[in-house]
Amino acid sequence: MTPDLGRLAVLAGRSWSVTELPGGLTNRNLRVTTTDEGEPLDLVVRCSQGDPGLLGIDRDAEHLNTVVAAGAGVGPGVVEYRPDLGMLVIEFLPGHPLVNDSFRDAAVLARSAEACRRLHAGGRFTNHFDMFERQAGYLAVVRERGFALPATYDDHADAWEAVRRALLTDPRPTVPCNNDLLAANFIDDDDQVWLIDYEYSGNNDACFELGNTSTECDFTPEQTEAYTEAYFGSPTAADLARVRLQALCSQYGWSLWGFIQAATSPMDFDFHGWGMERFDKAEATFRGPELDRLLREVAGTGG
Repeated sequence: MTPDLGRLAVLAGRSWSVTELPGGLTNRNLRVTTTDEGEPLDLVVRCSQGDPGLLGIDRDAEHLNTVVAAGAGVGPGVVEYRPDLGMLVIEFLPGHPLVNDSFRDAAVLARSAEACRRLHAGGRFTNHFDMFERQAGYLAVVRERGFALPATYDDHADAWEAVRRALLTDPRPTVPCNNDLLAANFIDDDDQVWLIDYEYSGNNDACFELGNTSTECDFTPEQTEAYTEAYFGSPTAADLARVRLQALCSQYGWSLWGFIQAATSPMDFDFHGWGMERFDKAEATFRGPELDRLLREVAGTGG
């Protein structure tokens, strides 16, 4: 059922057409273009669905952080926010969403890294994001509600703690991060890349942003190194190790998001498979030969 768009102030007295945009696992995204003789509007209405509390989504923070990202010149402008209707109205950004293969183009990779630098150099967000806190919260939800977990999920609790300690050995200042930059959240107009969808945004370690994208977009090790170089210019071994470890954090933490959604979402989507894909990646690193080296390098104690 189409939401009651007529209750939005920006559309009062107007006529319009609606197209549903693809994607969105916790929102319906509607492109709304006016069709009358008034000032033409091209908008996206983000309509919340599901239980945001289970997933740790703060819609007020999403709104405020989207405004900040627009001010940094990297996100869409906010037109109207109606929490009573579960709607956030933003400007439609011309361009095309990226897909994983887009990052094989060095120019696209560079524009994407530049977009992250612009966001990270912009105004502070209203909240913070830490995947260790998020993972603990998600795991508590899973346990309290008896949701299914992979049989070996808890096998990696000690290694997870070792990763946390290593990252805290040389902590980085936090910057405003999107924290959910899968390929479809990069919009490329062939001049610059824009970043959308600030549901999980918050001040965080910039390397989580890079590591999250590297795993969500299935980067090869060479692409991860190139992306890290495009962002930092001349990354150190510790920079690259930090991105790699934060990719692991993304995998292990976000897998729980998938398992919660598998148990609660009404959508016809394989959330369990989505979670297992990320967990399998995390488990391969936890059990693999490189983890000890990455822990040493991120802590600056050698290779």
